[in-house]
Amino acid sequence: MQATTLVPRTAELFDQGLERQAGSALLRFGAARQRPADRVSWSGDGAAAWLDGPRGHVWSVGAPDAAAGLVLRAAHGLADDVREFTGPRGTDALVGRHLAVTDAVEWVFRWTLQEPPVQRGEERVSALDESHHDELVAFLAEHSPAHSTGPGSSGVSLWAGIRDDADGRLVACGALSSLRDSGAPLMASVATDAALRGQGLGAALTAWLTRLAVRRHGFCTLWQLADNAPAERLYTRLGYRNEDPCVAARIGAA
Repeated sequence: MQATTLVPRTAELFDQGLERQAGSALLRFGAARQRPADRVSWSGDGAAAWLDGPRGHVWSVGAPDAAAGLVLRAAHGLADDVREFTGPRGTDALVGRHLAVTDAVEWVFRWTLQEPPVQRGEERVSALDESHHDELVAFLAEHSPAHSTGPGSSGVSLWAGIRDDADGRLVACGALSSLRDSGAPLMASVATDAALRGQGLGAALTAWLTRLAVRRHGFCTLWQLADNAPAERLYTRLGYRNEDPCVAARIGAA
């Protein structure tokens, strides 16, 4: 693996058939096939990578060694633009041999093409609208302060929630958002009342949102922290594939 300073090009990301292989769901679902003219990307040697310019983020799939090589090519060729990357598990260590890498976090990119089994309590889920914005903000701040997506976030098509049968207060919520490049449906910020966890509220809400996404789009995606064992069990039970272990990291100052 060599770090190069080749001029970036807009490559055809799908010319190697990677999107049909296990471990490349980020390419299959996350990269728009319409080949936007201003997209900068790299491919070859069993890997592909593309740049999310506004974020300074390079996405990569394929064999870790080859994917790391493309990340290095991007980082050296566009040193002022590339600040972070996501790649197959192990990419951070390989890139770290050549550049300073910080804040590495291991994720699993999960996806399903099937409607999940019906979960107890799904009938309690209902859609929420802009009039519930403040309620959602307060609920997430209390019960899921590290949530990735909040009310008003761009790309969100729907918020849904479950209410307490007795007093009507919100006890669970979640959103259908979208992946930036492709617009693919992405489930985000599923949260339950801390005092009511373990009662199936998260399963009911996740199944409801997944079912809606599959009916509308034919699939649904989500991000799971690699060390979140309860989420691992839930998503597996609901039919989400676990073939895409990833790592995200920042490129620090040399």
